[in-house]
Amino acid sequence: MIRSVVRGFGAALPKRVVTNRDMEGIVETSDEWIIQRTGIRQRYIAGEGETTASLGEQAARAALDNAGLTSADIDMIIVATSTPDNTFPATAVNIQNRLGMHHGFAFDVQAVCTGFVYAVTTADAYIRGGLARRVLVIGAETFSRILDWEDRTTCVLFGDGAGALVLEAAEGEGTIADRGVLTSHLRSDGAHRDKLYVDGGPSTTGTVGHLRMEGREVFKHAVGMITDVIDAAFQATGTGPDDLDWLVPHQANRRIIDGSAKKLGIPLEKVVVTVDQHGNTSAASIPLALAVAAGDGRIKKGDLVMLEAMGGGFTWGAVLVRW
Repeated sequence: MIRSVVRGFGAALPKRVVTNRDMEGIVETSDEWIIQRTGIRQRYIAGEGETTASLGEQAARAALDNAGLTSADIDMIIVATSTPDNTFPATAVNIQNRLGMHHGFAFDVQAVCTGFVYAVTTADAYIRGGLARRVLVIGAETFSRILDWEDRTTCVLFGDGAGALVLEAAEGEGTIADRGVLTSHLRSDGAHRDKLYVDGGPSTTGTVGHLRMEGREVFKHAVGMITDVIDAAFQATGTGPDDLDWLVPHQANRRIIDGSAKKLGIPLEKVVVTVDQHGNTSAASIPLALAVAAGDGRIKKGDLVMLEAMGGGFTWGAVLVRW
């Protein structure tokens, strides 16, 4: 059978680092308060000329270099983002042009923080369906542009950045020993819309709007939803926590990450954590974490890696991949 194998990875971050101490000068908060409740110590904030597309392009070029490929080798680009450069065209088309790619096709997916999981699942479906051989999957965000910088409950949480994978079709035996995407599980429930949303949009207010969140409500649902899809991935493949080499979660909150790992019986030493350095970068958080852990040698060829996320909507999902 055809598997979607990771051929390369890359990441990009804005130049400006904003620490918790810096945040103390913006809103009424403290370094201790932020660390205790979220685990975040700093985040990167996009400056003038830095956009979702520019960061996505940098991450894409890094992933192509890592894969030993060029844009000429890519059939398709998917960008997961909730902060596009324009209402249209898609940021993916913008990045396609920036890469000098005038063939194939490109589009965005929007599932907020679960966006990269949705994008990988979509790319895998296209690859297994024979509609593409190599796909550039990008998660890119500039959440700083939709934050209310007077709302201390949200503005301290988020950051900007981008990460990317190159997925390539390869033949597998149809067993869990295969490299590539082994199983994907996606969920959504719009009944939770008001718990995490942006209060603007072209069709309603004609404005971009600001992010609004009921933090306690999100936290209350997060661990259960995350464990739901991870358990589904384990059941689909006949695997379990002991078989896993790495859990790479969406980097929203250290307490959610630790709580999910504990409930699933996954040792914390198997969990990749970058929330302390990046904050919550929404759809960019998983590929950024992958780039860090694969770049420093923790994630190696043949490792069994679980990706999971939950985001506004609510959306949530998990992908099990052998690196």
